[in-house]
Amino acid sequence: MESKDLSHEFASYISACRFEDLPADAIEAAKKSILDVLGVCLAASGSVPAIQSVVEIVRESGGQPECSILGFGDRAPPLMAAFANGAMAHCLDFDDMGPDGNHSSSYLIPAVFAAAEHVGGISGKQLISAVAIGQDLFFRTRRSLQQRLDWLVTTVLGVFSATAAVAYVLRLNKEQVANALGIASLGSCGTLEMRFGTNSDLGELYAGFVAKSAVLSAWLAQKGVTGTQSVFEGKAGVMNVYFQGEYDRARILNGLGSRFEGSTIQYKPWPTCGISHTYIHATLELIRKHELKAGDIAEIRPYVGDFAQQMSYPLEARRRPASAMDARFSIPFCLAAAAVYGEMRIRQFTADGLRDEAVLAAAQKVVPVDDPGFDWKGDMPNARVDIVTKSGAILTGSGEGTPGGKDRPMDWDLIGRKFSECASLAANPISAAVSKRAVEMAKSLDQMDDSTELIKALA
Repeated sequence: MESKDLSHEFASYISACRFEDLPADAIEAAKKSILDVLGVCLAASGSVPAIQSVVEIVRESGGQPECSILGFGDRAPPLMAAFANGAMAHCLDFDDMGPDGNHSSSYLIPAVFAAAEHVGGISGKQLISAVAIGQDLFFRTRRSLQQRLDWLVTTVLGVFSATAAVAYVLRLNKEQVANALGIASLGSCGTLEMRFGTNSDLGELYAGFVAKSAVLSAWLAQKGVTGTQSVFEGKAGVMNVYFQGEYDRARILNGLGSRFEGSTIQYKPWPTCGISHTYIHATLELIRKHELKAGDIAEIRPYVGDFAQQMSYPLEARRRPASAMDARFSIPFCLAAAAVYGEMRIRQFTADGLRDEAVLAAAQKVVPVDDPGFDWKGDMPNARVDIVTKSGAILTGSGEGTPGGKDRPMDWDLIGRKFSECASLAANPISAAVSKRAVEMAKSLDQMDDSTELIKALA
C-alpha cells in the first residue's frame, strides 16, 4: 500500500481527540443515544424471553462483579457485562439508527460503559467523546460503501467502531489503538440472513457479541497483544475480502476529527425495523385522517422495494410471524397492528401480541405491491401505502413526516418519554422518579465527574 492502512489513520485520530474537538451536534447526539440505548436495554430486560438465558450464562460465568447489568441488579466482569447489556440493546429493534437504517450505538454504548466501570473515574466528557468517536467511525466506514444486501454491516463494521470507543476509554496510545482495531477483525462477521431468515433469536441478540468483542479487543491491546497492521486495506483486509475493494477511502477520511457524522443519528418512535417506519406512519396517518376502523378496511397495499420485499415474503409467514423479531421485521404484521390499534407499542410484540386474532385477521388484508421505485439505494426510501376501504375508496398515504426522521427529529422531551416508558418495563421496573433523574443526568452528562453514576442509578 502507498499510504498507511486506515487503522493507523483512525488510531492517530482517536488517540488525539479531545472533548473540545467535538461540535455541539455530535455532543448532543451522543448524550441522546446514551439515554436512548439505556432505556431500550431496560425494556428488553423485562420483555424478551431470550435475555433470561443470557443473564443466566453471565451469572454462571462468575468473575469480578465490576460492571452493571441493566434491569437485573447484577454485576459482572467487563466482558460479560458488555455481552449482557449489548444483547439487550437491539432486542426490540428500538435503538437509534442512521438515515440509511444502520445501527451505530446498540453495541457501542454497552461496551463503553463496561470499560468505564472497569477503569473507574471516567468523566462524562470522556464518555461522550468515546461514543461520538465510535458513532463517527461507524458512519464514515459504512457510507464509503455501496448499499448491499449480503453482509450485516452493523456487525461487520460495528466491531471496529465499538473497539475504537473502548480504546478511547482505556486511554490507549496510537500504537495500541491500531493493534486493538487489528484484533477486532476476529469479531468482524455476520450476514443479513439474521434478518432475512425467520424464527431465530440472533436478530435480537447480535449486538451483545459485538460489544463483548470490542471490549476484549481493546483490553488485549492494552495488555500488549498486537493485531493485524493492515486490517482494512491489506491484500486480504476487510475492505478487499468483504467488499471487493469497492469503498471510497477519501470519503472515510474527509473531515476526520472535525466533522462528526453521529450528528445525523435518528431515534425511533416505534420498536420495529427502521425501514418499516415510513410504512407505519403512512398507515397511521390514513387511519387518523379518515377515522378508519380495522373493519372498514378491505385491503392494505404497501409498495415495496428490494429490502422491504424481504420484510413481506413469504407472505403467509410474514402475516403470522413466529417470533417477536420476525414480527418487528414484518411489514404485513406491523401495518396490521397499526390498523387495529392506531398505534405501535412494545406490547404488540409480546407472545400475547403475536397471537392477537384481530391483528392476524388484519394481516390477511395486507397485500404488498412490488415496486423498484422503492428500492433501498442510500438513505431509507419513502413509502407509499394504499388503503382500499370496503366502500371501494382507494386512499393513498405517504411516509413524508415520519416521526424520528430527519424532517421530524425526536427532541429531548420525546426521548425522555420513550425512556421512561421503557424503564417501567424493566425486569426490575424503574420508578418514575428515578427515570426523571436519569433523563436529567443524561442531559447534563458533560458536567459529571463520574459518568458511570448514570448506569449505576438504573442497574
